Parts: sequence; C-alpha cells; structure tokens
Amino acid sequence: MNWLQRYPKEIQALLLASLINSTGSALMWPLTTMYVFGELGRSMQDAGLVILLQSLGGIAGQLVGGAMYHRIGVKKLLVGSLLINALSLFALPIVSAHWGLYMVTMLIVGFSNAMTLPAIQAFIGFRFASRRGEIFNTIYVGNNIGVALGTALSGPLAQLSFPLTFVLNGCTCLLFAVYFFVYLKRVDRAGELHVEAKTSKREQKALPLLKNTRVYLYMGIGALFLWLGNCIWNGGVSPAILSEGKPPSHYSILWTMNGVLIFALQPLISWMKRSFARKPESQMTAGSLFYLAGYLVILLFPQYGALVAAMFLATIGEILFQPAMPAFISERTSANAPFYLGVSGGIGQAGRVIGPYIMGILYDRGGLGPVAWLAVSAAILSCLFFVLNHRLQRSPKALTIE
Repeated sequence: MNWLQRYPKEIQALLLASLINSTGSALMWPLTTMYVFGELGRSMQDAGLVILLQSLGGIAGQLVGGAMYHRIGVKKLLVGSLLINALSLFALPIVSAHWGLYMVTMLIVGFSNAMTLPAIQAFIGFRFASRRGEIFNTIYVGNNIGVALGTALSGPLAQLSFPLTFVLNGCTCLLFAVYFFVYLKRVDRAGELHVEAKTSKREQKALPLLKNTRVYLYMGIGALFLWLGNCIWNGGVSPAILSEGKPPSHYSILWTMNGVLIFALQPLISWMKRSFARKPESQMTAGSLFYLAGYLVILLFPQYGALVAAMFLATIGEILFQPAMPAFISERTSANAPFYLGVSGGIGQAGRVIGPYIMGILYDRGGLGPVAWLAVSAAILSCLFFVLNHRLQRSPKALTIE
C-alpha cells in the first residue's frame, strides 16, 4: 500500500484500524436475510422486519451519537459504543433461539454501530482540519477494501458456521474499541483531544442548531432520496437477475466490480475534483448526476450488460458523494459538526429504511421497470436538493457556524 506512505503514521494506523473494522462488519451484512430465513426458519417478512429494525436503530444511533459528542466526550462515546456493539454481536448466537431477544439485539447492533459514525467523522474533521477532505476520501476507499474482503469471506465462513461470523465481527469491533482507547488516551495526554474547543464554544442546545436548516436539511433530504434510489440494487436488480435464471454470482460480480472501481477510479475522481467539482457541495451534485445516469441506463436497457455499465456510473457517483458530505459539514459547522453529522446522517438513513419496502411492492407488481422509474425519480429529486444546497451556500448569508 504505497499510497499510505504519504500520510503520517498516526493517520496510517487509523486507516488500517478502520479497514480491519469494516472487514469484520462486512462479514455479517450479506448474511442477515440468509440467517433469518435459512437458519432460523423464519419468513422473508420476518427477515425484512429485522433489517428494518436495524436501520431504525441506525437512524437513532446517528442522532444520539452526534448529540452526545460534546456532552460525554469523544473517547467515552467511541469506545463505549464500540464495546456495546461488540457485546451485542457476541450475544447474537445465544439470543437467536428467542426471536424477540434476537430482534432487540439486532436493534442494538444497528444503534451502537451508527453511534460511532458521526463521532469518528467529527474527530477526523477536528484533528486533521487542513487535510480533512483528502482523509475522508482515503478512509472511504480503505473501508470499501475492507467491505470487499469481508463480503468475499462471508460466504465460506457462513458455510462453516453462521455464529462464527458474528463472533469474528465482534472481535474486530472489540479490537477497534481497544485501538481507539489507546489512541485517544495518548492524544488526551498530549492535550490535543479537544482541538475543536480552541476556536469555538463546545456546547449549544439542539433547538437553535436545528433552526439553521441551511446547513443540513436540504443536503440531508438529498441524501435521503439518493439512498432511496440506491435500493434498486437489492430491491430490483437482484430479483431481476435471479428471475431471468442467472446464478447469484452474476449479482455478486456487480458488487465485486464496485469494490474494485472505488480503488481503481481514484485518479479519475482526483481529476474531476480538480476540474469541475472542487467543493464538497459540487461533488454531491455531480455524484447525484452520475447516479441518475446509471439508473437511466437500467430503465432504458434492462439487460445484464447495461447493469454492468450502470454500476460503473453509480460507483463514480458514490465515490464523489460519500466523502463530500462529512467534509462539507466539518468545514461549515466548526465545533457543532458532530451534531450536524448525526442529524444529516439520520435524515439520509431514512431513505435506506423506506426504499426496500417501496421497491419490494413495486417489483411484485411490475418487475424491474417500475423500480427503475422510482430510482430515476429519486435521483432527480436528490440532484435538485443538492443544487438548492449549493445555491444556498453561495448566498452572502451562508456563514460558517461557530
């Protein structure tokens, strides 16, 4: 990994720890439905309910994580939520015999995992302010390498033992907690943990912050529609491939391609950011346009070759959008970044909650066509909200929040 050598050792360690954690997390992502339906003998409706509860826990976790950052401190928040997440994962094989306990535990898994997201993003934004955009992007790339490794390992591990995947995921989460405990303790001893407090007040009440809709609302709604449309891959493309008699490997190839492209397309993305998408708000708008182009390809040419082209376009959109949102919040909101990261992330997560249900209904009624129409419509709305957000930031009234 020669690309890591341009960063200080502190950042290299953070990137490596994030990669290991994302690898462990990805062990379980593809397996929830298979585990509930195949191992526990429950219905697909029950499997969907588990995923819904986990997603709802994720929304609550992002909101709570952002609000608690300054109240209890980043060290307690990060290490505590990671420990809760690890313990919940260790408990899954035990509670699986009791359906109610299993659902509650999955809710806690979603909640505790999501609590870490605004905390990690805010800490990076504070600690590495001069390079935050670059580091957000690098961590995003590293996490996706971890996701590719984790999903590749998940199948063979599940054949050995489903509980083994939960335990290994819990172990990587526990290692991540230990890493942050040691790392943040060292940073705290050096007096550099609360770097955000040097220029701003540390705490403000939630209501006044929520009233400043300019900085989070339109971007959050844009993310909501973006993630709603992105549900087409599970809610439309996946069943369409299987209904045509193609093996499941044809679907997994698309996601393998996604992981490879996220790493391979970095030179192209760097050129885009230098030429026409220099600011985070421009990158979000450009990303939504690439998503829209991908969904249009699916709508107009619903063959497998077109799905490959659509994944290529959507991946470019993903690379532009994903690191831009935390970079934008960190740049605009100073010490209040944790709160706004949690709120905007929670709004966006709602698209992932409602998307699978709506697309499932549409697919049952009309196949891939109606699902593709919904994805295209969602991408258009997403783009409009990102354009509105971009215009608002250009207004003379758009001041950085202290």
